Amino acid sequence: MTDFKQVKEKANEIRINSLKMVHAANSGHPGGSLSIADILASLYFGGHLKHNPKDPEDPNRDILVQSKGHASPALYSCLGLAGFFPIEDTMSFRQLGSRFQGHIDRMRVPGVEISTGSLGHGLSNSVGIALAAKLDNHPRKIFTILSDGELQEGSNWEAAMSAAQFKLSNLIAFVDRNRIQLDGWTEETMGLNPLPDKFKAFNWEVIEINGHNLEEIDQALTKAAALGTGEKPIMIIANTIKGKGVSFMEDQVAWHGVAPKDADLANALKELV
Repeated sequence: MTDFKQVKEKANEIRINSLKMVHAANSGHPGGSLSIADILASLYFGGHLKHNPKDPEDPNRDILVQSKGHASPALYSCLGLAGFFPIEDTMSFRQLGSRFQGHIDRMRVPGVEISTGSLGHGLSNSVGIALAAKLDNHPRKIFTILSDGELQEGSNWEAAMSAAQFKLSNLIAFVDRNRIQLDGWTEETMGLNPLPDKFKAFNWEVIEINGHNLEEIDQALTKAAALGTGEKPIMIIANTIKGKGVSFMEDQVAWHGVAPKDADLANALKELV
């Protein structure tokens, strides 16, 4: 049974550490890191993603591809809390020589499966990994976290077609549907609605949830695992809030890629702590 109290605490810790990292570097992407904290916490601390911090290359592990690589503070914080490395090390984020780069790098950070940051490629990588697992009769699940803005790139839809063509029911993708990208609201930049219908038309199983409701995330992942015996890839559209957890950051385009100043951090930590 999922310990929602623990998952909530871990999600909060992910948010706190992410903001401290970006503040220390005076650079990074806080808004999209805060919006996926509940999803990451549910995967790693809710018992849904099989991982082994003592052996990051464990052949029995599940795979997570975080396509939105600019939200690296959230993933680094999650992996640190999960025990892949001392979380204190993440305070070197974006500093010269640090392994914790602005965009995630699988060659440097244990637990990172695919280097991402050039948006629009994570789903294609995931399709390849899922197809390989299927051909090898490997029971692992492949999880992917996509930003909604990157769905404006055509490569995602080629990957979506391929996933359905090859019946990759071992592929479970999330869209972090916070509706904000670098230049503004997604629907003003290049509209994505009706997003659930688009993936249904591409022959995916679609589950739509509140991406900050831990019970809904848990139920969606449980349902996705059951659907894994079928023939369709699974898309979980998680309706989220950019900057979730910090009132003055929520739904604000300005916090996509701006580091909090000393006063901003202090105010944010008051709300989170």
